[in-house]
Amino acid sequence: MTRLPDRVKAEKHAAELLERLAVRTIPVPVEEIAASLGVKLVHESLDPTVSGLLLREGGTKLIAVNSGHHRRRQRFTVAHELGHLQMHKGEYIVDSTVRVNRRDGLSSMATNDEEIEANAFAAALLMPRSLVHEAIGRLRASQMANPARATELLAEQFGVSTEAMGYRLINLGLSS
Repeated sequence: MTRLPDRVKAEKHAAELLERLAVRTIPVPVEEIAASLGVKLVHESLDPTVSGLLLREGGTKLIAVNSGHHRRRQRFTVAHELGHLQMHKGEYIVDSTVRVNRRDGLSSMATNDEEIEANAFAAALLMPRSLVHEAIGRLRASQMANPARATELLAEQFGVSTEAMGYRLINLGLSS
């Protein structure tokens, strides 16, 4: 039987983490969340096709983020890797006890169930449903009249890319 990606599970895991850590402000402090989970975060010059990776070995957890990528992409990458940490076991590297999850160009293309779930987790973590609704409520009518501009303003507030915010609004049924 084929396993399907569970976006509802991803949304639930992200919401529970935010609740447990009492995060109610934007932009969501994703690096502080990583630290609170015992994750060491490093910014490294990686191959441009690699956004980041999660390494787990014993009790050590490390997320490496591509320092050459835009700050907003880095935030999404950290959240994505946290999604793997919270929901997936990772893969063993041959001849080692290290587990790895890697975010690359294919991660955002919805080709792998775990990548889809990690992306859904990242979106829910960085753009929580309730905080998105609150932020929309604070926009002026003139800003809401231009959906593209409203998406840009929301993306700035949440510290995410306009594209990520656009997808989140669609997935929340707030945009088409």
